[in-house]
Amino acid sequence: QVQLVESGGGLVQAGGSLRLSCAASGRTFSAYVMGWFRQAPGKEREFVAAISWSGTNTYIADSVKGRFTISREIAKDMMYLQMNSLKPEDTAVYYCAADSQRWGAGTRVTRLSDYDYWGQGTQVTVSS
Repeated sequence: QVQLVESGGGLVQAGGSLRLSCAASGRTFSAYVMGWFRQAPGKEREFVAAISWSGTNTYIADSVKGRFTISREIAKDMMYLQMNSLKPEDTAVYYCAADSQRWGAGTRVTRLSDYDYWGQGTQVTVSS
């Protein structure tokens, strides 16, 4: 089992920045792939970004590409989402996710079903 706890959410004005953190505990060596998803009110949860165990491979959703950066610190069992140039449409609950699959050719990382472990979420609100 892997436990995930998100932090760093809050209220920010449009154009501002936030850094979300995800702390992993438990069988963290199983968390080969980690990702961020978000869910806005009345909408389905959507993929934001994913990262491989080593951090070498990342995949960013087009909607946030160029503004958001995903990273991780294996030694600290931490993952981060740096969010810059925030827009009101980025307002959502952001979730951390992890899975034991290895990042390789054909690896799927954008679907909810690609992940076994989820955090409780952290609210991000961007005011206009």
